[in-house]
Amino acid sequence: MVIRPSAGLKVAVVEPWFSGSHRSWAEGFAAHSSCEVSLVTHEGRFWRWRLAGGSLTLASELAGHVERHGTPDVVVVSAMVDIAALLGFCRSFLHDTPVVAYFHENQLTYRSDAAFRPPQAPAITNWLSAAVADEVWFNSSFHRDSFLGALEGFLEERPDNRHTFRLPEVMAKSHVQPVGVDFDWLDPLTRPGDLPLHPDGPLVVWNHRWDHDKNPKAFLDCLVGLAAEGVAFRVALLGENTRSDPQEFDRAITALGERVVHLGHLDLRSYRSVLGEADVVVSTAVQEFFGISVVEAVAAGAVPVLPNRLSYPGLIDDTFHRSVLYEDADFAQVLRSVLTDIGAARRAVTGIAELMQRYAWSRVAPGYDRRLHTLAST
Repeated sequence: MVIRPSAGLKVAVVEPWFSGSHRSWAEGFAAHSSCEVSLVTHEGRFWRWRLAGGSLTLASELAGHVERHGTPDVVVVSAMVDIAALLGFCRSFLHDTPVVAYFHENQLTYRSDAAFRPPQAPAITNWLSAAVADEVWFNSSFHRDSFLGALEGFLEERPDNRHTFRLPEVMAKSHVQPVGVDFDWLDPLTRPGDLPLHPDGPLVVWNHRWDHDKNPKAFLDCLVGLAAEGVAFRVALLGENTRSDPQEFDRAITALGERVVHLGHLDLRSYRSVLGEADVVVSTAVQEFFGISVVEAVAAGAVPVLPNRLSYPGLIDDTFHRSVLYEDADFAQVLRSVLTDIGAARRAVTGIAELMQRYAWSRVAPGYDRRLHTLAST
């Protein structure tokens, strides 16, 4: 489907996981680009199958799109698919059309703990996708640097004919192009700090997937402990639950009782309404390559409490690092300090909400367009 007709560059965006943040990215780029952007997609289900087998069916979809709309000037492919295989299936109609691989995440460095060894087949698929693309885009500097930094050791472990000689080329064609975020819904005149503090304490928002890589247990255990101390707060446990047995949530919900004021996935309008009321947004993630949910909450006025690792130091301006980033051992102490003196916490991050506008699509999309025009003209 063509989202935004234009006389400019024709760009096909191939997204095998057209759900959640991937869908927001694809639709946001299409809506804000000066290019003529078309979307070729599969539903966001069965990620392992999308990565392993989506190339064949997406190639068929892309062939039909080319028949209807002509050959695009550039193809941007989300890396949750085997891009090398996709281009093999498309060789008869894409010819020398340049291709960008966009990495929302990767399977080589998906987990941050030292004991983790990535599954070989998905990680190799990611590597081959990066090797075959004309450019490789990452959503953050942390993502680019951690992926490229892990590749040499990973490839050295292969039995023979190692691909390490291709690493300099892949590094040279790798760029950071952050995810754009829609801020049109924000009311700049109303923020939590402008409202009187709720008698039951600050509203803490958890707006992440209920999955182990977001480490909800650390967050919930901390809240239960602070509640036992008598610290005043309310909590909104948002995000999508794809797990059949989220035991840590069940236990915490029982222990926290009426402190839990919102529970579970909300429609977009309701979700944004809660963000507009949030005093604090917390992450305890062990995996994060960008952090859209944190950007949204901070832009809406929430004080961030974030780990000093992963993408977060790059997401937040250096000026605020000491105020919002914590070391894991200090998490409970930092959150307690924020909740017991929310006024001081707000003053410490004065101006941080406005800085999140750097991720607005109106600022991000032109960067995409410039790179795509350059790539198409070479």
